[in-house]
Amino acid sequence: MLVVGGGPGGLYAALLHKRRDPGADVTVIDRNRPDDTFGWGVVLSDLTVANLRAADPESAARIAGALHHWDDIEIHFGGRVQRSGGHGFSGIGRQAMLDILQQRCRALGVRLEFEQELLAEDLERVAAERQVDLVVAADGINSAIRQRFASTFRPDIDVRRCRYVWLGTPRRFDAFTFAFAETPAGWFQAHAYQFDAGTSTFIVETPWEVWERSGLHEMSTAEALAFCERLFAPVLDGAPLQSNARHLRGSAQWARFPRVTCAEWVHWLPVAGRPVPLVLLGDAAHTAHFSIGSGTKLAMEDAIALDARLAAAGDDRRDALARYQAERSLEVLKLQNAARNSTEWFEHVDRYARLDPEQFAYSLLTRSQRISHENLRVRDPAYVAAFERWFADRAGVDLVPGAPAPPAIFTPFTARGVTLRNRIIVSPMAQYTADNDGTPTDWHFVHLGARATGGAGLVMTEMTCVAPDARITPWCTGLWNEHHREAWRRIVRFVHDYSEAKIGLQLGHAGAKGATKKMWEGVDQPLPSGEWPVMSASEQQYLPGISQVARAMTAQDMERVVDEHVRATELGVAAGFDWLELHCAHGYLLSSFLSPLTNHRTDACGGDVAARACFPLRVFSAMREAWPAHLPMSVRISAHDWAEGGNSADDAVEIARLFRAAGADLIDVSAGQVVHDEKPVFGRMWQTPFADRIRQEACIPTIAVGAITDADQANGIIASGRADLVAIGRPHLVNPAWTLTEAARWGYAGATWPDQYRAGKAQLERLIARERAAAQDAGTTSPGPPRGELT
Repeated sequence: MLVVGGGPGGLYAALLHKRRDPGADVTVIDRNRPDDTFGWGVVLSDLTVANLRAADPESAARIAGALHHWDDIEIHFGGRVQRSGGHGFSGIGRQAMLDILQQRCRALGVRLEFEQELLAEDLERVAAERQVDLVVAADGINSAIRQRFASTFRPDIDVRRCRYVWLGTPRRFDAFTFAFAETPAGWFQAHAYQFDAGTSTFIVETPWEVWERSGLHEMSTAEALAFCERLFAPVLDGAPLQSNARHLRGSAQWARFPRVTCAEWVHWLPVAGRPVPLVLLGDAAHTAHFSIGSGTKLAMEDAIALDARLAAAGDDRRDALARYQAERSLEVLKLQNAARNSTEWFEHVDRYARLDPEQFAYSLLTRSQRISHENLRVRDPAYVAAFERWFADRAGVDLVPGAPAPPAIFTPFTARGVTLRNRIIVSPMAQYTADNDGTPTDWHFVHLGARATGGAGLVMTEMTCVAPDARITPWCTGLWNEHHREAWRRIVRFVHDYSEAKIGLQLGHAGAKGATKKMWEGVDQPLPSGEWPVMSASEQQYLPGISQVARAMTAQDMERVVDEHVRATELGVAAGFDWLELHCAHGYLLSSFLSPLTNHRTDACGGDVAARACFPLRVFSAMREAWPAHLPMSVRISAHDWAEGGNSADDAVEIARLFRAAGADLIDVSAGQVVHDEKPVFGRMWQTPFADRIRQEACIPTIAVGAITDADQANGIIASGRADLVAIGRPHLVNPAWTLTEAARWGYAGATWPDQYRAGKAQLERLIARERAAAQDAGTTSPGPPRGELT
């Protein structure tokens, strides 16, 4: 076995192989000296330490003896300090880690060859000369081997926005510390943690443009250290900053983090007529931003997995290495997804700087979406309880001294003259069950009524169409005549009479996606007969070769559509709705104007974002004028088209600003469904980052939607300020009383149950208490990632 790279991952792979097979010839080659190190401390999670003990107890015991442990995270922002405990970190000096692993390698008989440069182009020759049967490339983030065989590994390298410098200090921190400092050029942040009795790592990070505006690109090493010492003097408490990057000078010490992924981790070298596997490990295969943990941790876990797969392989190394890649790439992907969220948070500190220090700290702690509200509660109940009291007080809750505050989603929210009792919305969900003249039926009465009595603060109608030719299907609800108004009035009256919920009306026009079958008969498939002509911002065919070709709207069409939306708005007022939403998303008519992929007009309604938004804004303004001033209006948009050349989050922020200026109270933030060949990136709460960005940058309240499935996720979104309301869709299809069920599940007793259902409430609470006790006995009650991960 030949290992290229003498960092912790490479050394650990070598010693595990030699420990398992004492007769094996194992060599580590590294171009540096054994005491060269270009970092300071390494962070390990409790789980990683346990894995090291299982893999090699001897080295793990020495590593454990050198660990510096702490529990708390401390956040310095806005002249305040917020502290949260129970996180369980361990740090060790990088050089101490290297010394332990080198000594263990020598004790096992691993040959260590330092100050030896092995060029990637010489790899086959050296492998042949040494008669190796396995090569491990652990040559780091700038792997020459990965580059040499890039056609196999297919690396994707995303160089991130911030520049950072890795420093040390004799200042001893008793908590993992994040410190933020604002300058005329922009925001800087420090990540600091103690890793031995007298030294701490101190990473300074800032967007590259702030770095340049601050003049750091022209400073010497000494000048840059002095700049950072002045900037973070309050947390350094007089201690100096130190650099150990002797091979770099001045601005070269400030790096930009590259996010590395590889499609393949194994290349087969032709060595003397036989195939020899070349395996990537650690940073050579993948990276995860330092704000969520340690690359060393990932590399050592790679080494453990590689050795375990090889040990079980027998003669089938191809299968073993394929399993190694499959196993580790999945774990790495999870961490990289969290790292992406964390990285973007730190790249845009200015976006969150308007938050109060309490909410800023909470947002930081939950930035990756891996640590949830309830996971924080498990780690530090006192912190969460104090934060919930702060949030509830800010939301206007009349708190009883000594009593627990409600979780964030169960605090009220007020828009204009309407106050919702909680932050949960039943999403607009098409039911395709109206009479074929657009009249809502008993199905809609039961559907909306059940969800109103189920505890949500606001129930929304499905997209209700403003004209017969505005419908998606012949079975979509409409609001263009008095008959429709009376059918809706019946539903509204029930919601008001039998629940505390408010009810909202979503109005829209299907545009090019109209005249189609019901969803379960064929999504977006055209009607076999009885279709009506469809129109769009520009001529288009949503499904090429399948959909009806939509014609481009004329000025007369626009006048008519405006009038239809106003007429529907007036009917909605008469029906008694509390809330009005205009649908400008998902490729429907008004969405087709907003997206450059579907708007190719050459008149005043085509061109840049402002021009493309002009007709949707015209419709909105006419509706706002017809809608009572004391009632709120929201707008649903697609914040990303998920297609090249389409709208991005930047465009969504600008669109939100335009609607805010026109009088919108909230933006309901969805994404996609604008073009058929979109490539969305799905995941938990996958659209919430768009709601977050629009809320912070456009300074307008937002509604988060998309794969939000439980109250824990919803609480984290609301508490962190990523959105003001959360729309829950499919879970409400499964359980009309989702809100009440979640209140019981998470132990909130303040939700209002209908008197008729109180017996069910008592039984549900008993069942949940029983399940919770069983989970505690099984030791499975702590949601979220292992302690000691910076997520």
